[in-house]
Amino acid sequence: MRWLGIKSRGSVPTAFELLRLVYVGRMCLATAIYVTAALKVRVAAPLDILATSFMLMAAAAVTLASYWHTHVRRRIPGPTFLYLQAVFDVFLITAVVHMTGGAESDLASLYVILVAVTALLMPPANAGLVTLFAGLVYFADVFWGHTTGVTSGIWIQLAVFVLVAAVMAYVASRVNVLGAAREALAAEVRQVQLEADDVLRNIRTGVITVDADGHLLYANPASEEILGFKAREWLGRPVMPEFARLAPEFWAAVTSTARRGVRLMRVEATVHRPDHSFPIGVTTTTLDAPVGARPRVSAIFTDISDSKRLQELHLRAERLEAVAELSSSLAHEIKNPLASIRSSVEQLGRSSRTNPDEKFLANLIVRESDRLSRLLSEFLDFSRVRVTECRPMDLHLVAEAAIRLVRQHPDCAAGVKITLEGGPTPMEGDEDLLHRVVSNLVLNAVQAAGARAAVKVRTGLAAANELPGAAGIENPVALRVSDNGPGIPADLQDRLFEPFATGRVGGTGLGLAIVQRAVEAHRGLVLVDTKAGGGTTFTVYFPAARRKEEAA
Repeated sequence: MRWLGIKSRGSVPTAFELLRLVYVGRMCLATAIYVTAALKVRVAAPLDILATSFMLMAAAAVTLASYWHTHVRRRIPGPTFLYLQAVFDVFLITAVVHMTGGAESDLASLYVILVAVTALLMPPANAGLVTLFAGLVYFADVFWGHTTGVTSGIWIQLAVFVLVAAVMAYVASRVNVLGAAREALAAEVRQVQLEADDVLRNIRTGVITVDADGHLLYANPASEEILGFKAREWLGRPVMPEFARLAPEFWAAVTSTARRGVRLMRVEATVHRPDHSFPIGVTTTTLDAPVGARPRVSAIFTDISDSKRLQELHLRAERLEAVAELSSSLAHEIKNPLASIRSSVEQLGRSSRTNPDEKFLANLIVRESDRLSRLLSEFLDFSRVRVTECRPMDLHLVAEAAIRLVRQHPDCAAGVKITLEGGPTPMEGDEDLLHRVVSNLVLNAVQAAGARAAVKVRTGLAAANELPGAAGIENPVALRVSDNGPGIPADLQDRLFEPFATGRVGGTGLGLAIVQRAVEAHRGLVLVDTKAGGGTTFTVYFPAARRKEEAA
């Protein structure tokens, strides 16, 4: 059965609409013939009023039952239903034509309308049967119901029936093909929309769309999470003042794009949330609008704090590498002359001709020379941070050994608590360098927290979502060192891993710089989280295994 589409909209009427027209036309025809008979206009016989009354009642009953089936119960009509409709209409039209003159009746053209509508509602074969049935009934009425007999006009009329049926069947077949193509295209569009909506709901990139007046048209969940606002509270409302409060640069980019009609604009903005502020990368673009209307604006943005952080880490590593090269050169140039100076002064101080003041000064120079020598040794250690032997090992055991060493340090008081948590943490690395990483971090934590320090060290596997998105560390393992100290001063946080940056009196400021270089040598990542009065946590991520090209 051909079905033109219950929900389709366009220039071609749907099956429900065609049936509605059939119902209306049927009732109009039955009512008109009844009124004509009642007013005795062209009355053929005294029983015409009785006959037309019966026709009107039958048409009303059939139409009401059909309407209830198709439009109230919303049942899709099948072939039997359509056949019954066509047969009833054939008999109704035949009765009207018979009463109005048979072959000479002007209402014989109603057959043509019936044939055309049937060809639209039914397949060509079914419509052909209805056309044949209508022609036979019409021919029988003319042949047996009237004295005029069969004339050439009758054959022309029958030929018109067949021609109309053929033409309408062809038109209906083409409409059916185009309708199927349109439905397929609409289904594909709906599928693409569903997939796009699903993608927009699950990506971590924020997407918002506003109209030219700043009314919010769309916002995906990621945009709500990044900007910290509820989209459902702003849909259809002017949202630009809220954006101006949350991220002024973001508001300026969207406003400028809408005002100037710029096709594409890329900016960096800062989102000011109650808990913290962070940078976002924003791309704004205009969307096509109806003719005469101002364009809409879409903004695509993402949190770039991780990438900015990684960029800063890479720059820091490059600076440390440059400082290491300079430190190595200077240390070698200074250490040898310093050793000669120390030896000479020491011999002068032991001379029998040296008075007490000279011995005191000689001893002072020797002590300061030793201090400078230790500092130069640290410079050399800093410059020699290289992975020399990479082999399988357990980071947990390395941390345990480093903690034992720190407990023997003079700065580690009796009341200091150092706890080790986690379990076996296998990885590939340079054990000596990793030992220095752990010992430096733990010793720094002890020195920062003081005599009542509580330091917690934990090793284990790291979840993939812990790391910044662009870190690029495969199968990461983590080392965390936390303390209960006063936190890192704000003026020191930006220079924390730079050489000579220290907040402790007498410190060289090379410990964390060595940690940074050792972690970088293992292609790892070190992050710090500190709060004033809330302690500090250093988190170091290492790849569990070397890359294949490095192993080769």
